[in-house]
Amino acid sequence: MTTTFARLSAALLAGVAFGFTSSAHAQDKNVKIGVLTDMSSLYADINGPGAVVAIKMAVEDSGLLAKGWKIDVLGGDHQNKPDVGVNLARQWIDTEKVDVISDTPNSGVALAVSNLVKEKNAILLNSGAASADLTGKACNANTISYTYDTYMLANGTGKALTKAGGDSWFFLTADYAFGAALERDTTAVVSANGGKVVGGVKHPLNTSDFSSFLLQAQNSKAKIIGLANAGGDTTNSIKQASEFGIVEGGQKLAALLLFVNDVHSLGLKVAHGLTFTESFYWDLNDNTRAFATRFQEKAANKAKPSMTQAGNYAAVLHYLKALDALGGNPHDGAKVVAKMKELPTDDPLFGKGPLREDGRRIIPAYLFEVKKPEESKGPWDYYKLIATISAEDAAKPLKDSECPLVKK
Repeated sequence: MTTTFARLSAALLAGVAFGFTSSAHAQDKNVKIGVLTDMSSLYADINGPGAVVAIKMAVEDSGLLAKGWKIDVLGGDHQNKPDVGVNLARQWIDTEKVDVISDTPNSGVALAVSNLVKEKNAILLNSGAASADLTGKACNANTISYTYDTYMLANGTGKALTKAGGDSWFFLTADYAFGAALERDTTAVVSANGGKVVGGVKHPLNTSDFSSFLLQAQNSKAKIIGLANAGGDTTNSIKQASEFGIVEGGQKLAALLLFVNDVHSLGLKVAHGLTFTESFYWDLNDNTRAFATRFQEKAANKAKPSMTQAGNYAAVLHYLKALDALGGNPHDGAKVVAKMKELPTDDPLFGKGPLREDGRRIIPAYLFEVKKPEESKGPWDYYKLIATISAEDAAKPLKDSECPLVKK
């Protein structure tokens, strides 16, 4: 009888303890967000400190601070090195108790951190990295890609230029995961639309001298020189292509990934006529303009927000919406991501759209062309809208997905 009583008491105590723990989780309103970005190199202008600014704006706009939540935002530089990025992310998760890591420009870093958050049951909100593999063969239940990917870029710029008569391509490709994915996805689109790739050359990340690479591109006689790079590599290659007289010689540059900050750096005299794809532009509508004005006031460099900085804002806003719906922070990455996928996304910058089972946020994309100097009304008025790409066409169809989370 005594033994039976002891067992019952133990069971009751366990139940009380379990109930207390569950209640504590439900009431836990502490969140730590780590912004893992490029603070000092070729992606610093398009992500970097501006990504931290955008995420802090999302925290302010979420309304959770007024509800008693405590939300800390940490910033860190991954130096475009996967080992540095993973080690910093591991330290944040293990020591600083960071719940979610955001941004991660550089696909090599993002793929490595995506594996880490799966192992640690944390979350990666990717806005900066473009590799479609993050929601494809490398997808997991802890990673979201919110803003764009190489599939979107290829099916925007690559398809438009090939259909317009640019049926021969030569690639100038950054020699790491992002460049390889962008060249792969664009090659598929070019071939599917009757074009051909006549050659290509890979260049090291953060290159200052493109002369030998551009000479090979020029000698290829390809109608289109596809720049499968980003940030400082893109602006340097465009500037040096201008010095080589490549466009004047009849070839066209395809900036497969271009940001408003890049155009600002280049100037319209050099950048005009470039065609490219983005999912955000600060001057699209009243909401984007209002956000851009606030962002510019807070940004140290007083720049308008890039696509990826805007994506960080929207992704974190939706993440915080999911925590609010859960009634607290469960510190369970997979559970929070599942709630994010369950809730409809609707933010002021990208609008409504599903967050798919593969972790891809489904949003429209836009084909833009850089204005001529005389067409611009002033600083940051740089884009002409050429075409809108539907949300369905901007993302890889689930029937073709390699993501193991997708049920077919």
